[in-house]
Amino acid sequence: MTKNGDLKIFSGTANLALAGKISKYLDMPLGKVKINRFSDGECYVKFDESVRGVDAFFIQPTCPPGDANIMELLIAMDALKRASARRITAVIPYYAYACQEKKDAPREAISAKLMADIITVAGARRVVTLDLHAGAIQGFFDIPVDHMTAIPLFANYFSCKGLENMVFVSADEGRAKHVRQVSSRVGAPLAVGYKYHPDHHVSSVTHLAGDVEAKIPIIVEDMIRTGGSILECAEALLERGCKPEIYVAATHGLFTNDCFEKLSIPQIKEVITTDSIPTRPDAPEKYKVLSVAPMFAEAIRRVHEDQSITSLFA
Repeated sequence: MTKNGDLKIFSGTANLALAGKISKYLDMPLGKVKINRFSDGECYVKFDESVRGVDAFFIQPTCPPGDANIMELLIAMDALKRASARRITAVIPYYAYACQEKKDAPREAISAKLMADIITVAGARRVVTLDLHAGAIQGFFDIPVDHMTAIPLFANYFSCKGLENMVFVSADEGRAKHVRQVSSRVGAPLAVGYKYHPDHHVSSVTHLAGDVEAKIPIIVEDMIRTGGSILECAEALLERGCKPEIYVAATHGLFTNDCFEKLSIPQIKEVITTDSIPTRPDAPEKYKVLSVAPMFAEAIRRVHEDQSITSLFA
């Protein structure tokens, strides 16, 4: 037994496929937990094995249906806390409400901070997450946060792709630093789009900094929701003379509303995401998925053994 107790991993219902891959990588079974819904939608969680004194990891992205998956995570952690788990780590591959990390107008909530507060109160003593929309959200927590990134996955994918004359594109100036880390690993230039949001889920690219003419653009984002921003960026790139061969890489593929239809233009050749969120079975053929299971599994092992996880991204 380590000083943190025996390691046990459990999964909520939000992404059982990813949890199964993590379990297989660690060569240990998922812990036994019963999760049911009452007729009125309320969630019931009961752990069917002892967790007293264990180092418990609960895997649950808060993807749609977000509010239901959040409640499932909170109730599970409360159950672990009341059953005397030694330490509870919330493994949240996708962190909901991350886009609401500041007040852009009077009388708005800072929902990302509220999320951090309730996760901590529910019993989490550590959080492991992936590509937060705003890195500053780590500071909303008063507990350790291991903020992982899909940068190495995307960089390796495009390094092996064999594309010539690539340019990596940040659709928003706020993501430029993140995208630069991918482009520098691949050894390709960077272009940055500048946009504004006149309303919720509405964006417009005003201008583009960087040379994209006759180049293959790789748009890199943290998430894709409706696809509106991606389509705006793609149209701006085409207007500036890029090759009609656009690739999109985003960590979290939410694909809400008519996203698939928006991104169906033939100039977008591939859309690459990770399995932080369950893959939609109706996704078109050009949608590719890279697994973050090995990354999360190794992070869980290192957290349990009190080792650094920084080298995972070196």
